[in-house]
Amino acid sequence: MDLIRPGTQISFMKFRNQGFTISIILIVVSLISIFFIRGLNYGIDFAGGTVIQVKFSNPTQTEQVRTALQPLGQEKSLIQSVGPAQENEFLIRTTASEDSTKNLAAQFEEALQQTFGKDAVDIRRVDMVGSEVSQDLKQKGFLSLFYAGIGILIYIWWRFELKFSFGAILALLHDVIITVGVFSLTGKEISLPVVAALLTIVGYSLNDTIVVFDRIRENMKKKSSQELAGLLNTSISQTLSRTLLTSLTTFLVVFFLYMLGGSVIHNFAFAMMVGVIVGTYSSVFIASPVLLVLNREKS
Repeated sequence: MDLIRPGTQISFMKFRNQGFTISIILIVVSLISIFFIRGLNYGIDFAGGTVIQVKFSNPTQTEQVRTALQPLGQEKSLIQSVGPAQENEFLIRTTASEDSTKNLAAQFEEALQQTFGKDAVDIRRVDMVGSEVSQDLKQKGFLSLFYAGIGILIYIWWRFELKFSFGAILALLHDVIITVGVFSLTGKEISLPVVAALLTIVGYSLNDTIVVFDRIRENMKKKSSQELAGLLNTSISQTLSRTLLTSLTTFLVVFFLYMLGGSVIHNFAFAMMVGVIVGTYSSVFIASPVLLVLNREKS
């Protein structure tokens, strides 16, 4: 099935400057949010401490939970609602030290039961990560992204040419920065599953970019006399139907995963949804136009 009629020619390169402008704005907003405004909301994997997931049988508000934790001195803990409001389920994150967390779940349960009733509180999950472990996980998580980028640079350089690898790497940086920026702006947690999602996005975006690059290389051999801008437009148009079908089916899968998969996989699916959108965009409006810029051609 073709979403785009065969033979359709779209002048993507005509809009390359607009595409670059949109991407620069999104990247700048993302970087400002990450480094100067909201920062990153590191999950238990990277920040250390304890996360307790609790479900109440009756309608409950965040401030009621916070008040109930005052006798423990934990009223400043981060309390987040999980899922729809009617589920009355919360994540409570505290930076309590490793020694103090041994009986923390029992203390939280007792304090909450005193306020809401013994049968109204259900402790569903308790996760604890020490500070040394969290720092090690954070370092290895970011190193994995760095090494993935280096490996991709070498692979694209070997398979195509250096100018192709620049386009691919810029597209990958574009996708990762914007995805992380969305997490910063929305306050969602950065955790190990999110790092896994970022690595998946890198692979997804690279695969999409290589399909376009393969067609560009084929057309360069067949139409060596055609100006580069027209050749890029032809190549992207020829692969556009495949790109859109792959992106649409992938997005639908992760969308339903986001809606129905539960809180454990919620942030992973959200990262994937953002990554599929920006990855599809970058393969068309970033990776390929960079070739045009590097070759100093005019469309």
